[in-house]
Amino acid sequence: MIKGILFDLDNTLIDFFTMKKRCTEAAISAMIDAGLDLSHSHAYKLMFKMYQRFGIENQAIFEKFLKNVTGKVDYKILSAGIIAYRKVKAGQLVTYPHVRSTLLKLKSKGLKLGVVSDAPRMQAWLRLTEMTLVEFFDFVLGYEDTGHLKPSPKPFKKALKKMKLKASEVLFIGDNPRRDIAGAHSVGMKTVLACYGQVCHHDLKGADFEIKDAKELLKIIGK
Repeated sequence: MIKGILFDLDNTLIDFFTMKKRCTEAAISAMIDAGLDLSHSHAYKLMFKMYQRFGIENQAIFEKFLKNVTGKVDYKILSAGIIAYRKVKAGQLVTYPHVRSTLLKLKSKGLKLGVVSDAPRMQAWLRLTEMTLVEFFDFVLGYEDTGHLKPSPKPFKKALKKMKLKASEVLFIGDNPRRDIAGAHSVGMKTVLACYGQVCHHDLKGADFEIKDAKELLKIIGK
């Protein structure tokens, strides 16, 4: 019997990637206007390669980007990119459809709910607070809480300890088969793949369930 549900955060509860794309597009346009000698399409592709290399949460990514493409940091260009990014970011973050109503119904069933994210702890809390989702969760685990990224079993084991539940009593929902699904399976949890939030469609899936809308989670729990 399922007594608890764990959620990944970005691209499972919150549409993080759409916000990231819009902010990055604005930042690149601003840097080009400030003197960056690259086409927008080429700069955009290079930026996402940088995200893949250094992490999508890296706070110095624009500096690394400029060093990579120009060999130095021009602060006129850097500041233009950062300001444009911040302006677009405000108000761009949204939850996926039916996330809030689904969480409300799950909570009303007496289920324990938690978040296990690879995001830095403060960023995870800020995003949940901005979306007014904090009230639904018994706890939130960010990267610093274990120092390990998924699919390491350590974040999942710590979450189980906080819930005081067995792995067989917990369902994990996430968008990434290699990190979320494989990691949760490694400790014995049942898993749900959030297909609606997938940025990369991996060949490896392996989830016990797949959903195209957050509200489908209620049917799974009902079984």
